[in-house]
Amino acid sequence: MRFFFAICVFSLSSAVFAQSNPQVDVIGGRDAAQPIAVVPFAGSAPGESDIAAVIRADLQRSGQFKAMPESAMPEKPSTAAELHLPVWQAAGQGLVLIGRVSNGASMRVEYELYDVVHKQRLLGFAKSGPASAARDIAHQIADDIYQKVLNVRGAFWTRMAYVRVSGLGKRATYSLVVADADGHNARVLETANAPIMSPTWSPDGRRIAYVSFANGNSTVKVRNLSGGDVTVTSFAGLNASPSFSPDGARLAVTLSRDGNPEIYTLPASGGAPTRVTHQLGIDTSAAWTPSGIYFTSDRGGRPQIYKTSASGGGASRVTFQGDYNADAAFSLDGKVMAVTQGNGGNYRIAVFDTRSGPGQWTTVSPGSLDESPSVAPNGSMVMYDAHEGSRSVIHVVSADGRVRERIDTGGNAQDPAWSPYRSNP
Repeated sequence: MRFFFAICVFSLSSAVFAQSNPQVDVIGGRDAAQPIAVVPFAGSAPGESDIAAVIRADLQRSGQFKAMPESAMPEKPSTAAELHLPVWQAAGQGLVLIGRVSNGASMRVEYELYDVVHKQRLLGFAKSGPASAARDIAHQIADDIYQKVLNVRGAFWTRMAYVRVSGLGKRATYSLVVADADGHNARVLETANAPIMSPTWSPDGRRIAYVSFANGNSTVKVRNLSGGDVTVTSFAGLNASPSFSPDGARLAVTLSRDGNPEIYTLPASGGAPTRVTHQLGIDTSAAWTPSGIYFTSDRGGRPQIYKTSASGGGASRVTFQGDYNADAAFSLDGKVMAVTQGNGGNYRIAVFDTRSGPGQWTTVSPGSLDESPSVAPNGSMVMYDAHEGSRSVIHVVSADGRVRERIDTGGNAQDPAWSPYRSNP
C-alpha cells in the first residue's frame, strides 16, 4: 500500500515477468444489467481489431450492460434492412448494435444502436481513422452507447498507467507503462533497476508524475508522454505520493524534509515547496480535488482519510468505517471515492458513492491484500492491484462491486492509475 511505501516499508512480490498479449478474464457477474447484443460488424478484422468484440467487452466490464454471446445470436445483420427486431425481443435483448466497416485510404466504421422494445434507432453515426485505430474507434463507440443509454459520459476510451515488475530480488527491473484502459497497446515509458512507484496523471492526460529510486533515494519526477522528464523533488529523506492540482500547475507531495512525513505543494515543474500539514505522525498519499486535499494520516492512532484546504489550516477526518483507510482516489466530479480499507487484517477496496444520495460504503474487492485504487473519471469503475500468491495483478471492478475482471499485463503489475478523459475524436 502506498501508505506503507511512504513510511519506507517497501515490499514487492517477485514473480518473473513473462511477455504475453493482455487478456481480460471475467471473474464476476451482474444480473441487473441491461441486455445488449453487439452483432459482429461486417468487414471488421478478426482478433484484437474485432470492433464488435472490443465494444462487447467494454460494456460488459462496466457492470451496466450484459452482452449477449455471439454464439447465441439469432441473426447477424449489418444493416437496418437485415435487422428483425421481434427476433431480438424474443431473445430477451433490449438493445441491438449493428455496424459495418469499409477499408480504403482510411477505415470507415458505420454503426447503429436500436431500442428493441420501442422499435426505434437511438444512434446512427460513422467514424473514420487508420486501420491501426480500430480499437480506439471501438472504445469511442462504446462511450457513445454508454452516454446515450445512461446519460453519463463513457470512460472506455481512456488509458491506464502502472508499474511492471520483472525478475527477482536485486535483479528485478521496474517499468513505467502506459496502456489503454483495457490493458491493450501497452507502451513502456521508462525502465530502471530500482523501484518506480505511485504514477498519477495530470488533468490534461499529457504528463505522469511518479516516484523513482533510480538515484538511490526517492525522487518525484514528472514525465511528458511526448518525451522528456523533470525531477520535481529530491530532498533528503522521503519524496513520495505525488498528486496534480486540478489545473495541473502544482503537485501535492509527501516530504520528510522537516522531520515527520507531511503534505507539501509545489510547482509541477519544480520549485520551493509550501507545507500544508503540521501534525505529529505521518501524513501521506494526497489526492488533490477541487474541494481540497484529501490525505492519509495516522494522527488519530490508525491510518484514516482526512481533508484540508490546499492552502493549509485545520484538517477534518473523513473516514470512520473500518480500522484502516488509506490511498483515497476520486472520480472527476468527486462523487465517488475509493480507498484501501482494512478490517481484521484483511485489506480490500471500498467505495463511497454519493451519486444517488447521501452515500454508503461498498466493499468491491474480495482479497486479503488489495490496494492502490484508482477511479475511472466517470466514477463507474475502479482499478486496483491485488496480491494473488506471489503475483501482483490489476483488477477492474464496477463501482457497485458486481462485476470484476482481471487485466492480464503478462506478469507482475501494480500501482494502477486511471487517466482522465481523452480529447474528443
